[in-house]
Amino acid sequence: MSTVLIIGATSGLGRYVAFEPVRAGHRVLAHGRDRARTERLVEELRAEGEAEGYVADLSRFAEVREPGARVAAARPDPDVLINNAGVGAGAPGSGRATSADGHELMRAVNYPAPVVLTRALPPVLRANAPARIVNVGSEGREPVDFADPEFTRGYDGVPAYCRGKFALAAFTFTPAEELAGSGVAVNVLHPATFMDTAMVRDSGFSPRTSVADGAPGVPALATGEAGSGGYYDGTRPARAHEAAYDPRVRQRLAAVTERLLVGWNRAG
Repeated sequence: MSTVLIIGATSGLGRYVAFEPVRAGHRVLAHGRDRARTERLVEELRAEGEAEGYVADLSRFAEVREPGARVAAARPDPDVLINNAGVGAGAPGSGRATSADGHELMRAVNYPAPVVLTRALPPVLRANAPARIVNVGSEGREPVDFADPEFTRGYDGVPAYCRGKFALAAFTFTPAEELAGSGVAVNVLHPATFMDTAMVRDSGFSPRTSVADGAPGVPALATGEAGSGGYYDGTRPARAHEAAYDPRVRQRLAAVTERLLVGWNRAG
């Protein structure tokens, strides 16, 4: 039996995906930001099988490490991490929002949080190999502006979202290389375009697909033999933005990320 940690499980794609492993006899560790919603989800999951809940607000750096640290301390058996939590582009014209720590909100949640969680769990995942890390990305991708990584100039929610998802894809290829041969596969996927979720609707877009349309790619990467270091469009191998493969871009992204995380650790 696998133990699957799903980050961002209380709505949209994460909620839909959470029920599949439970019904297949696996244990699900469901993360949510809101305690009441997380507890309700766990109740529903337990009607089908084994589940536990973990609550943390990933817009607060002090809480980002919580799910990974608690799982690593309490659970010796996780073998799948699904990084699904995300913040959408926001309502048209809503302007730049910041996290409690003062960082551009989408950058804080859509990129550094998966980085921290992906770094926290490899020792546990190695011990339970074959293991999988699945990062839920997006077809909407725009290279990070390294001169203005916090997007303080000319802000627009859609490119901000795309920059965070670009960064997530580019980051994915680094742990995939670092964990090569360990039995831990790391991949990123675009589940489907404009799924019918609150995040899409709140951003002013008309849904084009259902959550059910986007769901198959996640369990395929979580349980299949897809290899590591890939980008997928649903269940199909595809290509990320070409700049995400550029070693120079990835090196600059790593440097920006380290500065962000060092600042966070000092603040914490």
